[in-house]
Amino acid sequence: MTTVSWDDSLRRFLERAASADPTPGGGSAAAVAAALGTAMTAMASRLTQGDKFAEAQHLIAPALDQMAQLSAECEELLAADIRAFDHYMTALKLPKTTDDEKHRRKLALHVATIGAIDVPLRLMRVCRSGLQATLSVAACTNPHVISDLGIGAILLEAAAQSALLTVQINLAALKDEEQRKEFETAAGELISEIEQLKNRTLAVVRDRI
Repeated sequence: MTTVSWDDSLRRFLERAASADPTPGGGSAAAVAAALGTAMTAMASRLTQGDKFAEAQHLIAPALDQMAQLSAECEELLAADIRAFDHYMTALKLPKTTDDEKHRRKLALHVATIGAIDVPLRLMRVCRSGLQATLSVAACTNPHVISDLGIGAILLEAAAQSALLTVQINLAALKDEEQRKEFETAAGELISEIEQLKNRTLAVVRDRI
Protein backbone atom coordinates (compact mmCIF):
# COMPACT_ATOMS: atom_id res chain seq x y z
CA MET A 1 0.00 0.00 0.00
CA THR A 2 1.23 3.46 -0.89
CA THR A 3 2.03 5.60 2.11
CA VAL A 4 1.42 9.25 1.35
CA SER A 5 0.31 11.62 4.06
CA TRP A 6 -0.62 15.27 4.50
CA ASP A 7 2.69 15.75 6.33
CA ASP A 8 4.81 14.79 3.31
CA SER A 9 6.73 17.54 1.58
CA LEU A 10 5.28 18.92 -1.62
CA ARG A 11 8.38 17.64 -3.43
CA ARG A 12 7.84 14.08 -2.18
CA PHE A 13 4.18 14.11 -3.13
CA LEU A 14 4.99 15.33 -6.64
CA GLU A 15 7.70 12.71 -7.02
CA ARG A 16 5.35 9.94 -5.92
CA ALA A 17 2.55 11.25 -8.15
CA ALA A 18 4.91 11.29 -11.15
CA SER A 19 6.22 7.78 -10.50
CA ALA A 20 5.06 4.53 -12.12
CA ASP A 21 3.13 3.69 -8.96
CA PRO A 22 -0.60 4.24 -9.66
CA THR A 23 -1.09 5.85 -6.26
CA PRO A 24 -1.17 8.66 -5.43
CA GLY A 25 -3.11 9.22 -8.63
CA GLY A 26 -5.76 11.53 -9.96
CA GLY A 27 -8.07 11.16 -6.99
CA SER A 28 -5.34 12.12 -4.56
CA ALA A 29 -4.25 15.03 -6.75
CA ALA A 30 -7.85 16.23 -6.83
CA ALA A 31 -7.99 16.16 -3.02
CA VAL A 32 -4.84 18.29 -2.85
CA ALA A 33 -6.24 20.74 -5.42
CA ALA A 34 -9.43 21.06 -3.39
CA ALA A 35 -7.41 21.69 -0.23
CA LEU A 36 -5.47 24.42 -2.03
CA GLY A 37 -8.78 25.95 -3.03
CA THR A 38 -9.95 26.03 0.58
CA ALA A 39 -6.60 27.54 1.57
CA MET A 40 -6.99 30.41 -0.88
CA THR A 41 -10.48 31.20 0.39
CA ALA A 42 -9.23 30.97 3.97
CA MET A 43 -6.32 33.32 3.26
CA ALA A 44 -8.57 35.87 1.57
CA SER A 45 -10.99 35.64 4.49
CA ARG A 46 -8.27 36.14 7.09
CA LEU A 47 -7.19 39.26 5.26
CA THR A 48 -10.76 40.52 5.46
CA GLN A 49 -10.71 41.21 9.19
CA GLY A 50 -10.31 44.18 11.47
CA ASP A 51 -12.34 47.35 11.93
CA LYS A 52 -12.43 48.11 8.22
CA PHE A 53 -14.31 44.87 7.56
CA ALA A 54 -16.32 44.67 10.78
CA GLU A 55 -19.65 44.51 8.96
CA ALA A 56 -18.52 41.44 7.00
CA GLN A 57 -17.55 39.28 9.97
CA HIS A 58 -20.90 37.51 10.15
CA LEU A 59 -19.95 36.05 6.76
CA ILE A 60 -16.19 35.79 7.14
CA ALA A 61 -16.15 33.85 10.43
CA PRO A 62 -18.40 31.00 9.19
CA ALA A 63 -16.42 30.79 5.95
CA LEU A 64 -13.18 30.37 7.88
CA ASP A 65 -14.69 27.62 10.02
CA GLN A 66 -15.99 25.91 6.88
CA MET A 67 -12.62 26.04 5.14
CA ALA A 68 -10.88 24.44 8.12
CA GLN A 69 -13.41 21.63 8.18
CA LEU A 70 -13.27 21.05 4.44
CA SER A 71 -9.46 21.05 4.39
CA ALA A 72 -9.52 18.28 7.02
CA GLU A 73 -11.96 16.34 4.85
CA CYS A 74 -9.62 16.69 1.87
CA GLU A 75 -6.83 15.18 3.95
CA GLU A 76 -9.02 12.21 4.82
CA LEU A 77 -10.16 11.79 1.21
CA LEU A 78 -6.58 11.67 -0.08
CA ALA A 79 -5.98 8.63 2.12
CA ALA A 80 -9.41 7.21 1.27
CA ASP A 81 -8.68 7.42 -2.45
CA ILE A 82 -5.52 5.36 -2.03
CA ARG A 83 -7.34 2.82 0.16
CA ALA A 84 -10.14 2.51 -2.40
CA PHE A 85 -7.68 1.75 -5.18
CA ASP A 86 -5.83 -0.79 -3.05
CA HIS A 87 -9.11 -2.52 -2.12
CA TYR A 88 -10.08 -2.77 -5.79
CA MET A 89 -6.71 -4.24 -6.78
CA THR A 90 -6.92 -6.73 -3.91
CA ALA A 91 -10.37 -7.82 -5.08
CA LEU A 92 -9.16 -8.08 -8.66
CA LYS A 93 -6.43 -10.53 -7.61
CA LEU A 94 -8.77 -12.88 -5.73
CA PRO A 95 -8.85 -16.47 -7.03
CA LYS A 96 -11.61 -17.40 -9.47
CA THR A 97 -11.21 -21.11 -10.00
CA THR A 98 -14.33 -22.49 -8.28
CA ASP A 99 -17.87 -21.15 -8.41
CA ASP A 100 -17.57 -20.11 -4.77
CA GLU A 101 -14.36 -18.22 -5.45
CA LYS A 102 -15.93 -16.52 -8.47
CA HIS A 103 -18.91 -15.46 -6.37
CA ARG A 104 -16.70 -14.06 -3.60
CA ARG A 105 -14.52 -12.24 -6.11
CA LYS A 106 -17.55 -10.75 -7.86
CA LEU A 107 -18.96 -9.50 -4.57
CA ALA A 108 -15.59 -8.08 -3.48
CA LEU A 109 -15.20 -6.26 -6.80
CA HIS A 110 -18.68 -4.81 -6.48
CA VAL A 111 -18.00 -3.49 -2.98
CA ALA A 112 -14.60 -2.12 -4.04
CA THR A 113 -16.13 -0.41 -7.07
CA ILE A 114 -18.77 1.27 -4.93
CA GLY A 115 -15.98 2.52 -2.66
CA ALA A 116 -13.98 3.82 -5.63
CA ILE A 117 -17.03 5.81 -6.76
CA ASP A 118 -18.07 7.04 -3.32
CA VAL A 119 -14.73 8.68 -2.48
CA PRO A 120 -14.61 11.08 -5.47
CA LEU A 121 -18.32 11.81 -5.01
CA ARG A 122 -17.56 12.85 -1.46
CA LEU A 123 -14.80 15.11 -2.75
CA MET A 124 -17.24 16.70 -5.17
CA ARG A 125 -19.53 17.48 -2.25
CA VAL A 126 -16.59 19.03 -0.40
CA CYS A 127 -15.90 21.21 -3.44
CA ARG A 128 -19.54 22.28 -3.61
CA SER A 129 -19.49 23.29 0.05
CA GLY A 130 -16.22 25.13 -0.48
CA LEU A 131 -17.62 27.04 -3.42
CA GLN A 132 -20.80 27.92 -1.52
CA ALA A 133 -18.68 29.45 1.24
CA THR A 134 -16.39 31.17 -1.27
CA LEU A 135 -19.34 32.75 -3.05
CA SER A 136 -20.82 33.87 0.26
CA VAL A 137 -17.82 36.13 0.95
CA ALA A 138 -16.95 37.20 -2.59
CA ALA A 139 -18.79 40.52 -2.40
CA CYS A 140 -17.21 41.58 0.89
CA THR A 141 -13.69 40.15 0.59
CA ASN A 142 -10.75 42.54 0.90
CA PRO A 143 -10.33 43.82 -2.68
CA HIS A 144 -6.55 43.47 -2.46
CA VAL A 145 -6.92 39.65 -2.31
CA ILE A 146 -10.06 39.19 -4.39
CA SER A 147 -8.04 37.50 -7.14
CA ASP A 148 -6.82 34.90 -4.62
CA LEU A 149 -10.43 34.18 -3.72
CA GLY A 150 -11.17 33.68 -7.41
CA ILE A 151 -8.23 31.30 -7.69
CA GLY A 152 -9.69 29.36 -4.77
CA ALA A 153 -12.95 29.00 -6.68
CA ILE A 154 -11.13 27.85 -9.82
CA LEU A 155 -9.15 25.25 -7.86
CA LEU A 156 -12.28 23.91 -6.16
CA GLU A 157 -14.07 23.53 -9.48
CA ALA A 158 -11.02 21.92 -11.08
CA ALA A 159 -10.83 19.44 -8.21
CA ALA A 160 -14.51 18.61 -8.69
CA GLN A 161 -14.08 18.12 -12.44
CA SER A 162 -11.11 15.84 -11.72
CA ALA A 163 -13.14 13.86 -9.19
CA LEU A 164 -15.93 13.54 -11.74
CA LEU A 165 -13.56 11.79 -14.15
CA THR A 166 -12.66 9.33 -11.40
CA VAL A 167 -16.35 8.68 -10.79
CA GLN A 168 -16.98 8.14 -14.49
CA ILE A 169 -14.15 5.70 -15.08
CA ASN A 170 -15.17 3.63 -12.07
CA LEU A 171 -18.83 3.65 -13.12
CA ALA A 172 -17.77 1.67 -16.18
CA ALA A 173 -16.87 -1.22 -13.87
CA LEU A 174 -20.18 -1.14 -11.99
CA LYS A 175 -22.42 -3.97 -13.14
CA ASP A 176 -25.58 -2.87 -11.33
CA GLU A 177 -27.41 -0.71 -13.89
CA GLU A 178 -29.74 0.91 -11.35
CA GLN A 179 -26.88 1.90 -9.05
CA ARG A 180 -24.91 3.20 -12.01
CA LYS A 181 -27.75 5.49 -13.03
CA GLU A 182 -28.14 6.75 -9.45
CA PHE A 183 -24.44 7.61 -9.25
CA GLU A 184 -24.49 9.23 -12.70
CA THR A 185 -27.44 11.39 -11.71
CA ALA A 186 -25.84 12.42 -8.42
CA ALA A 187 -22.53 13.28 -10.10
CA GLY A 188 -24.26 15.19 -12.90
CA GLU A 189 -26.29 17.28 -10.49
CA LEU A 190 -23.24 18.01 -8.36
CA ILE A 191 -21.03 19.14 -11.22
CA SER A 192 -23.79 21.33 -12.65
CA GLU A 193 -24.23 23.09 -9.29
CA ILE A 194 -20.46 23.38 -8.85
CA GLU A 195 -19.99 24.97 -12.27
CA GLN A 196 -22.74 27.50 -11.54
CA LEU A 197 -21.21 28.38 -8.16
CA LYS A 198 -17.78 28.87 -9.71
CA ASN A 199 -19.17 31.03 -12.51
CA ARG A 200 -21.16 33.18 -10.07
CA THR A 201 -18.11 33.61 -7.86
CA LEU A 202 -15.85 34.59 -10.73
CA ALA A 203 -18.44 37.06 -11.98
CA VAL A 204 -18.26 38.86 -8.62
CA VAL A 205 -14.48 38.59 -8.51
CA ARG A 206 -13.97 40.02 -11.99
CA ASP A 207 -16.44 42.80 -11.30
CA ARG A 208 -14.34 43.81 -8.26
CA ILE A 209 -10.90 43.60 -9.89
